[in-house]
Amino acid sequence: MRNLIFAALATTAFAAPAMAQTTGSPFTGLRIEGVAGYDALKDGHSQDSSSSDGIVYGGAVGYDVQVNNLILGGEGELTGSTTDTRTDNLVLAGDRLRVDAGRDIYVGGRAGFVLNPSTMAYAKAGYTNARVEARYDVGNTRTSDHVDLDGLRLGAGLEHQIGARTYVKGEYRYSHYGRADDFDIDADRHQIVAGVGMRF
Repeated sequence: MRNLIFAALATTAFAAPAMAQTTGSPFTGLRIEGVAGYDALKDGHSQDSSSSDGIVYGGAVGYDVQVNNLILGGEGELTGSTTDTRTDNLVLAGDRLRVDAGRDIYVGGRAGFVLNPSTMAYAKAGYTNARVEARYDVGNTRTSDHVDLDGLRLGAGLEHQIGARTYVKGEYRYSHYGRADDFDIDADRHQIVAGVGMRF
């Protein structure tokens, strides 16, 4: 029995440094992830401040570096959305206008702080370019167009390691769009997403 206890202690002593080497910087490296969640787009120019909501979905790639308890990184994300608005009899009887939230491209950075060995809290900021697509049908005639909106995104979230290379996260982000081509835009976007990712 005593030899068995000594063997267990020796195994633990030799394994601990190896564990420290592999888990010392769990938030460092290249990562890819999938995200999905709630999406709400609000038009600030409309008199009733109308809003539409749906589901946002997509993926992201990023790279982080951990220095002590501080994490710094950059990321890019591409998402789509089911958010849309439909209006009938807008100009003529029987016509229909449909406005869809299209693809959204985000590029930005984030800074995080280690809460415990497997969990970090972070804030993010960057540039977002969202496409809004419009389609107008009257009789057998259809007219369609789109506009790309430039904006700023801010966000915050929690990331938790669930394995040596995998993690989950929850995040809130707010985007504001102020101008698109030659048009003044006043649109706000709120999203709450969950993500699952892997580090390499």
